[in-house]
Amino acid sequence: MSRPRELIHWHDAGWCLRTNRWCEKDLVRRYFACVSRLGDGVFWYALMAVLVLADGEDGALAAAHMALIGAVALLLYKGLKRWTRRPRPFAADGRIRAWVAPLDEFSFPSGHTLHAVSFTIVALAHYPMLAFALIPFAASVATSRVVLGLHYPSDVLAATGIATLLAGSSLYLLPAVLMVG
Repeated sequence: MSRPRELIHWHDAGWCLRTNRWCEKDLVRRYFACVSRLGDGVFWYALMAVLVLADGEDGALAAAHMALIGAVALLLYKGLKRWTRRPRPFAADGRIRAWVAPLDEFSFPSGHTLHAVSFTIVALAHYPMLAFALIPFAASVATSRVVLGLHYPSDVLAATGIATLLAGSSLYLLPAVLMVG
């Protein structure tokens, strides 16, 4: 196991196996399953609606920004999953259990994490006072993906990096787009 890729996979699988066992405790399993389900989109769509209702035009701009980022993130992660075709941890290692049903077949990158991080960055750029709620929620979504046996830690870390680049780029480009319009 001298190749870096094999070493990374070995550590990835080990962390996934160790954290996956946390779900043997009913309360832990319920928490992460609930967070994961909310991270399917329900939480983010509700947040976008609340922003529009609570802050009118400014809220609509923030929600539109989040929706655009969500669409780009969807295209990115679906394309990457088709390209990499990395099996999910529970499919590759019989000791790892999928505690909830996956939404698709492949593991890399974590779409839930990509959306949670990109939505959080964009929302906080518009409403920094939401950090107390959004940062712990996004972190819980990312953690849930590994704990539930659906992703390796590297899937989550890669998705975090992609989301940061995506959201950061949009924040850089948004003022230029608004000035043209």
